[in-house]
Amino acid sequence: MANEQAIASITVTAGRDKAGNPEPWDLTFRTGEVVALLGPTGSGKSRLLSDIESLADGDTPSGRRLLLDGQAPTAEQRFALHGRLVAQLTQNMNFVLDMAALEFVTAHAESRGIADPAAATAAARQVIDAANALAGEPFAPHTQLTQLSGGQSRALMIADTALLSWSPVLLLDEIENAGVDKRAAMRLLLGSDKIVVIATHDPVLALSADRRMVIANGAVAAVLTRTPAEEALLTRLATQEEGLAALRHALRTGAPVRAWEAFFPTP
Repeated sequence: MANEQAIASITVTAGRDKAGNPEPWDLTFRTGEVVALLGPTGSGKSRLLSDIESLADGDTPSGRRLLLDGQAPTAEQRFALHGRLVAQLTQNMNFVLDMAALEFVTAHAESRGIADPAAATAAARQVIDAANALAGEPFAPHTQLTQLSGGQSRALMIADTALLSWSPVLLLDEIENAGVDKRAAMRLLLGSDKIVVIATHDPVLALSADRRMVIANGAVAAVLTRTPAEEALLTRLATQEEGLAALRHALRTGAPVRAWEAFFPTP
């Protein structure tokens, strides 16, 4: 659906690292790209996500400031409770509402301006279909939210945010731990026309991103793009992951586990 808060770019102005040293550069994130944040646990990935989520104005430990299309956000944009510019999906997500998945997403579609009930239901079914393409185990539209697994809940919220949310900026924290098809999730996010930033430790997600930013000691230490050699490596890794997925499915369903070559053919 159309984004009523269209933003072409956000810029994170240089802040300081944990020792107080200045970051080397400003960072700009653009609509339609996926940026991966990399670094060991405690390096500062979550701090950068938090700075973006809060539209920081020099009032966080990093000292960073956010610009929207080159302009400082207004107080209304920073502190609005409705129609927030940034949506963030954390590692652990479970529902407490006692309602069916289709009912929940339909209500969200209606709140996003789809007034016609049939159109709202159709949009909700599209979200659930997309979620089932991401989830390891599909769920029915009438499944209660409280009955969804952690992976199903995360898949539903990724699909809902990509297809229905007004928020032009989407932040994801370690999507590889969510029990979802991460490659399918990346394809869905790339088609969402949003600014997508993912904190990850996963090589496939990192190499699939348009750019990757390496975080060290609370600051961005490097900004990298995929090289031709990394492109070839990504292809090999993706093939291996497909083999692992097929093996996982065979084990889960009790199918015969065949020879190594059946799952991991020699290139």
